[in-house]
Amino acid sequence: MSSPSARRPWNVRRLPRADGSVFLVTGGNAGIGYFVAEQLSATGATVVLGSRDAAKAEAAIASIRVHVPDARVRAVPLDLADLPSLEATVGALGVDRLDAVVHNAGVALDDPPRRETADGHELMFATNHLGHFALTRWLMPLLSAAPGARVVTTGSFAAKSERLDLDDLQSRKGYRPKRAYGRSKLAQMSFGVELGRRLRAAGSTVASVVVHPGGALDALTPSRPSVHPRTTVGARLGAAPAALLVHGKDAGAWPAVRAVLDPSVGGGQLWGPRAFGLRGEPRPEPVWSHVADTSVAERLWDASRDLTGVDPGTVIG
Repeated sequence: MSSPSARRPWNVRRLPRADGSVFLVTGGNAGIGYFVAEQLSATGATVVLGSRDAAKAEAAIASIRVHVPDARVRAVPLDLADLPSLEATVGALGVDRLDAVVHNAGVALDDPPRRETADGHELMFATNHLGHFALTRWLMPLLSAAPGARVVTTGSFAAKSERLDLDDLQSRKGYRPKRAYGRSKLAQMSFGVELGRRLRAAGSTVASVVVHPGGALDALTPSRPSVHPRTTVGARLGAAPAALLVHGKDAGAWPAVRAVLDPSVGGGQLWGPRAFGLRGEPRPEPVWSHVADTSVAERLWDASRDLTGVDPGTVIG
């Protein structure tokens, strides 16, 4: 029998119900993560925002409830740069199963100097990749307890032109913020694909899907007071020509939302916007060759295990 999604075209504005499901969105208090959380809240699911800033999380919850009055939404403290705290964060979820996690939170630095976490890891690599790698280890028992759970990893178009330097994952040599950011997102995407491969090999019911938002501009994003302030008329007019190629952060959330909800989305797939990978409704696309490189992914996995002291592979099953 074909799935409901196979019988009906996917409609980004008419999502299927997900009552009884529990979804965690890291960085769900701002940007694309906020719109992922808002859209998932409209399905009847319980949505948990992982945020390191309690005040911003409460503002996001209040905004979601304005747009989804019956939203079941709450927050847990989450600081992906603080690796020892992540096990306690998962305990604070207070659930016996998790239907999906959207690995969305990220740090993007525009200017030098290079910054490190308390553990001595470069900040963007630590937050965008290592934190999600370690968090997955602690979440895996909850994901395995849910039928057909999803790990959805949000990458970036910035990763498409980058390549990992496996001998300098921490960007200690020739540090450039934009390059370090792109590589951290590439590491995150490579992990998502490799996680999917290992889950399938183990016969797990958990699926790992990688998505990217395309080009998502603030000026094309609908206003959410206290979360995403209204852009000026001048900024909106200035961004109008760009709307032919890119879209707002609300649309940038669509691939992740579909990867969570659509049963036809398969593990190991990459989803992005339909038009040139930059704007429009979500579609599957070929996994970028450098993201699909298993030899690089295996070396990255081993390095991530050594740097974090945990291994998601030990709890896959």
